[in-house]
Amino acid sequence: MSTAEFAAFSDNAIMFASIVYVLAFLAHLAEWVALRAVTVKEPALASVGAPSAELSGAESAGAVPPPDNSEVFGRIGLALTVLGCLLHFSGLVSRGLASDPVRVPWGNMYEFTLAGTFGVSVMYLVLMKRHHLRWMGVIVTGFLVVVLMLDQLVLYQDAGPLVPALHSYWLVIHVLAAVIASGAFAVGALALTLFLVKDRATRRGTVRAGGYLSRLPSLEALERVGYRVNAFGFPIWTFAALVAGPIWAEYAWGSYWNWDPKEVWAFITWVIYAAYLHARATAGWKGKAASVIALVGFASLLFNFVGINFFFGSGSLHSYAGG
Repeated sequence: MSTAEFAAFSDNAIMFASIVYVLAFLAHLAEWVALRAVTVKEPALASVGAPSAELSGAESAGAVPPPDNSEVFGRIGLALTVLGCLLHFSGLVSRGLASDPVRVPWGNMYEFTLAGTFGVSVMYLVLMKRHHLRWMGVIVTGFLVVVLMLDQLVLYQDAGPLVPALHSYWLVIHVLAAVIASGAFAVGALALTLFLVKDRATRRGTVRAGGYLSRLPSLEALERVGYRVNAFGFPIWTFAALVAGPIWAEYAWGSYWNWDPKEVWAFITWVIYAAYLHARATAGWKGKAASVIALVGFASLLFNFVGINFFFGSGSLHSYAGG
């Protein structure tokens, strides 16, 4: 295949991956709609994939309970997410093959966003079974659909060769570590957002039996998932931002630290997540306060990857990410 054919294949694969993610989102949405017909035994603790239904008075008297199709829709949503992830991966790989010479597929912000969203998808699928995260399926797939749509509409660029500063294997190591950490931070941020929403609704007494919030795990479980995922991503981000990044900078620009906006903001992001992990270990800051710090860290992460390219443009040594 020619580079043009690889480029066309990549674009088509990402398009079909986006469509499959939309279908996965709709399947998970149908899963939650189907769950509304199932009586919740204990709203604060019930969750998708866990036994949560009990017979009502009519059912115990012999009435036929409504069919529970939630498990079917949930499995369909999960299968579609896996398929979307495979298409996503094929689109990412073929993007790198669409350049002459062949290169890693993260030479600009469009490609890095493709890699970052792929990291989110993989992180969710890897952690899903271990931590029973299928309740996050509708949120994760919705997030992927929105980000991929914006990536196609706002950040899309034609495939092309890398600029000289990117010809280093340390770039591969640096960005790969950043993608893994970003995927973990994204999943952690989504879990903590749900924690804050449910915590607020619980305090106000507005958690409706049978609704989405009542089907989520307990507040303690939501906060614990967010913490564990962020704690997993933090040392990887430390390596990406404070070890591999400076080594690549020295190779590309002759200095380990250049006070470049992306370098500075990557360090700020690291400080915020370090503050979150420290706060989480302090009794008085557990729960809501620590979760807010983590979400500030995720906002800093997003600004580092996207916002700096719009605000600083060619004023950053990393302006290659914008073109």
